[in-house]
Amino acid sequence: MAGKKANNKLEKNSSLYTDITGRMLDFIDESPTCFHVVANLKKRLLSEGYVELKESEEWKLNPLTNGKKTSPKAGKYFVTRNDSSIISFRIPRKDFKGFYMIASHSDSPSFKIKENPEMEVPGAYVKLNVEKYGGMLCAEWFDRPLSVAGRLIIRDKKNTVSSRLVNVDRDLLMLPALAIHMNREANDGYKYNAQKDMLPIFGDADAKDKFFEVVADAAGVKKEDILGHDLFLYNRVKPTVWGASMEYIGSSRLDNQECVYTTFEGFLNAADSDNVAVHCVFDNEEVGSGTKQGAASTFLKDTLTRINDCLGRTAEQYFTAVAQSFMISADNAHAVHPNNTDKADPVNRPVMNKGVVIKYNANQKYTTDAVSAANFKLMCEKAGVPYQSFTNRSDMPGGSTLGNISTTQVAVNTVDIGLAQLAMHSPYETAGSLDPQYLAAVSKVFYES
Repeated sequence: MAGKKANNKLEKNSSLYTDITGRMLDFIDESPTCFHVVANLKKRLLSEGYVELKESEEWKLNPLTNGKKTSPKAGKYFVTRNDSSIISFRIPRKDFKGFYMIASHSDSPSFKIKENPEMEVPGAYVKLNVEKYGGMLCAEWFDRPLSVAGRLIIRDKKNTVSSRLVNVDRDLLMLPALAIHMNREANDGYKYNAQKDMLPIFGDADAKDKFFEVVADAAGVKKEDILGHDLFLYNRVKPTVWGASMEYIGSSRLDNQECVYTTFEGFLNAADSDNVAVHCVFDNEEVGSGTKQGAASTFLKDTLTRINDCLGRTAEQYFTAVAQSFMISADNAHAVHPNNTDKADPVNRPVMNKGVVIKYNANQKYTTDAVSAANFKLMCEKAGVPYQSFTNRSDMPGGSTLGNISTTQVAVNTVDIGLAQLAMHSPYETAGSLDPQYLAAVSKVFYES
């Protein structure tokens, strides 16, 4: 592969090339925050003829009838909450059997901009006051070009408020590491203090009071009209494809935008079945899901209940539908690490590009049981997709995900799965270039089941 440009763009004759991998990396690059994830999914849904619903308005839903749409846009809908969570669904017919759902999350570990963020280093710098969002690998944030993106709440001409997405699309910030000369023990391990060590440089002393000017200009609004903000740092390094045979991808936010995008492709491309196809993307998984837009909220339950009620079905029919439903909780999994193989389970050791990972945990950090695993394996076999297993070492606690949280609101058989990756929760992660097509393929088969 000599002579490749720095971005290592995949060639279509590469043995590991898949179109979906390239499209996924474009999606991630265009989605620096959870708000951009939802906006980009919404844009795609509208282009595919889906109708946007508002939680604050009455819903009028029409299913497909005898395999034909009753109107050009019948049966295809989506609803958002907080601009950072979205549920899309298709209603095949009024007497559907159950709900077939895939859930993933829109957020990734980052640093959130605090109120009144500018901090002066007298006569030298202006830095930004930030706080940790989620559990990230701190060291990897240093010495990379960073910028700011998120959501602004602005005052409009009617003196009411509206939401505006913003992305300062240039290299804006840097978090400089302390030189080895000033910390001789740096390579022996260091405990980072979020309030002292993790504050990025915005500019020199003349940059005072200019941060929100920069943000306002990027959003096309006046600085004085900004009444609130949800702004996050993001890594500006572009996604890349690398390895001896271009077998790996490197990107920010693979956890969990890789699952978001690939399952969404499966959702959109699936033929209709006897079940309502539901695609869920929740916010705030990285901080426990306990928000109005998280997996622990009523968002999913409210949506499913309204679908049932709007079609004139009874409460009894809702309960029987839920009992015949199934959920795939899709959140990435740990691949065995090349330099730390001892951190993996002795026998359940996922490898990148070897297929979808089924995740198990005896303490129910993952929802997978014998029944849900068996059903998912059958789907993989039907799709021609390989699968593998992940368990933690028995003497090491692992992470958790949104599957077991969402089932507290809608109790259905659920399997926890993901794609194998390295450097989870780093601002630049590694995964397999072949795996995205596997998850998209089995997601399509699932929705058609």
